[in-house]
Amino acid sequence: MGSLSAEAGNDEIVSFDSEELILVDQADGEIGHLTKSACHDGDGVLHRAFSLFIFNTDGELLLQQRSAQKRLWPLYWSNSCCSHPRHGEIMSQAVERRLFQELGMRCKPSFLYKFIYHAKFADRGAEHEYCSVYLGTSEDEVRPNVHEIADWRYIPPDALDRELRDKPQSFTPWLKMEWQRIRSEFQHMLENL
Repeated sequence: MGSLSAEAGNDEIVSFDSEELILVDQADGEIGHLTKSACHDGDGVLHRAFSLFIFNTDGELLLQQRSAQKRLWPLYWSNSCCSHPRHGEIMSQAVERRLFQELGMRCKPSFLYKFIYHAKFADRGAEHEYCSVYLGTSEDEVRPNVHEIADWRYIPPDALDRELRDKPQSFTPWLKMEWQRIRSEFQHMLENL
């Protein structure tokens, strides 16, 4: 498990309910903008997002446990980094910005695929995202943002498969969907890390 002292990590506030996200249609065409809070209200409004899976040179995946302060899926384990491009920001900029803001890491991610998903979290709101999925490697030291991340750890792919089978309720819905597709369609990329 990781160490989350403010001195070792980052305590900058990097996420705001008022930030404007990019609304999209079913073909990922931009159709407008809406605050992050409003995008996640009720059943959610379809908006652009990304998920990033970072591996070390031992082939282990970096997982993060979402902060207890998160509105949706607090304290659930998830992939290395996930967020949204902001109004006026291209996806590659958003991925690299957020990776550094959340984990203090840098990498040049490779795009894998994109898909639409919808997941409701009790009465707190929902994710309704057109999500681009990326894969990357980094040996940078993990310096987690204490406002975004409760804990972190590296895990071998086979161990994650077992945990997802044995304790699926501990993980975010998007991680489960994305990991299943990565394992079935992009295994060759994992083997070449």
